[in-house]
Order: sequence, then structure tokens, then C-alpha cells
Amino acid sequence: MTRRTDIARLRKRRDFLAAAGGRKWAAMSLVLQARERADEDEPRVGFTVTKKVGGAVVRNRARRRLKAAASEILPLAAKQGYDYVLVGRASTLTRAWPDLLDDLRAAMTKVHGAKPHGSQRPARGRPSQRITEGQPSSGGKEDTSHG
Repeated sequence: MTRRTDIARLRKRRDFLAAAGGRKWAAMSLVLQARERADEDEPRVGFTVTKKVGGAVVRNRARRRLKAAASEILPLAAKQGYDYVLVGRASTLTRAWPDLLDDLRAAMTKVHGAKPHGSQRPARGRPSQRITEGQPSSGGKEDTSHG
């Protein structure tokens, strides 16, 4: 397979944090984070593997596998004006190479797919209390100081 060119790298922490605030997709062997920037410059990519995965040698091996997968997939699938972060998982090292590539392809498709409609999803957590007319708005306590 021929590669276009190497994709520019993310190097600054703020770029990684910004990408973490974008769209995410978790696959078996990796997590892909993607954020659309305000420009139409070349796509950029960053790689990270946490200490939870293993020691330095293990993390570097996982990072090298992610870099190799990205060099095959991203030149064809990355969009202009996007930052991508590939987060390695423990299975990054043990996943078969074709499956790792398929995971990255699927993740790219998902993060660039249709945006979910937030209004159709039920809210998570406790429902907020509604304040209706005639009820006090200060957590159930009425103001009795003006008496």
C-alpha cells in the first residue's frame, strides 16, 4: 500500500487535551479521539499509552504499533482541519495486525459519522428538579425574615 505523506504530529499537551474534548470512539485495541479545528490545515495525529497498560517498554511497543497503523490508515481516511489522538490499550499489543487496522478504520468511520441527536437521548443521572410557579426556588426553604 502506498502512503501519501506522513501526517503532522501533535506535540503539545493543550492539543491533546483539546482533542480529548472532541468526538471519541473506543474499539477493542484503541481509542480514537478526533477534534475539528477552526482551520483547513493538514490533519495532525498524536499517540498516547497510559502507565496502566504497562512499563515503558510495553508502552513504547504499543505506541509503535499505533504509529504504524496510523501511517497506513490516516493518509487515506483523515480529514483536513482535524486533530486525532490514538490512545493505546492493553490489547493494542496482542491484537492481530489486520484486526488492529480494522479497529482504526471503524473508529475513523464512527468519529466522522453523523452527529448524535442529544435531544433524543434521555438524560443520565438524577433528573433535575423543576421549579414551578408557587414553589420556593431556594431548595424548599421559604424566606421568613420579613415578618
